[in-house]
Amino acid sequence: MNTWATGPFLGFDTETTGVDPRHDRIVTAALIMRDARGVRQRTWLIDPGVEIPTAASDIHGITTDHARAEGAAPRTALEEIAAELVRAIAAGVPVVAYNACFDVTLLEHELARWQLPTLADRLGRAPGPVLDPLVIDRALDRYRPGKRKLVDLCGHYRVEALDRLHTAEVDVLATLEVLDCLLRAFPELGVRTPEELHEWQRACHREWATGFNDWRTRRGLDGPGADLEWLPSLEPAALSAAAPVA
Repeated sequence: MNTWATGPFLGFDTETTGVDPRHDRIVTAALIMRDARGVRQRTWLIDPGVEIPTAASDIHGITTDHARAEGAAPRTALEEIAAELVRAIAAGVPVVAYNACFDVTLLEHELARWQLPTLADRLGRAPGPVLDPLVIDRALDRYRPGKRKLVDLCGHYRVEALDRLHTAEVDVLATLEVLDCLLRAFPELGVRTPEELHEWQRACHREWATGFNDWRTRRGLDGPGADLEWLPSLEPAALSAAAPVA
């Protein structure tokens, strides 16, 4: 196993106003660096600038009034989050995010919405390497029945969350623990570099999404289905259609 498998890692998670990464807003975010020095955590509460739907508040516990009273200005918080991520990526630290295609895509659209340089702008390339335990687990244990939410993988790999999930920092810690379990369960992961795993996950996600969308079509289900790209194109031109600041 390569030495990278013991870290460092930078875990990333958000809680949001909804489930559309192109139009919804970040309400809370957490970055947790885990390396030889231990675990260092930074969290943000953000006033998203829009009403937080009750359905979202019921999940993460942040109401519109709370965010407006105590949340940071989006431009300030988003700049801090982006700077921390870029610093780690530039240093070769893999970013670990559960269902990364949601959180990373959402952050890029948020940065563009508030006229801030995206991660891709700052790096001169798409951000990565990113390690996504959801994609890895789905690829290596593809026929296991049941759902694959973070709570389900915690149960399967016997990861005990320190507190209730759907708090950004708790989700990050659980995600890092699940990644550790995957590395132990599937030692072949450690043979590849994080950059190789990044591209492998891209192919694995496309294969899964194609099959999932075919399944939906056969059952006559409506809706867009799953994006074929794990981390969609994050070029500045693709983000220019982001909703203007309210």
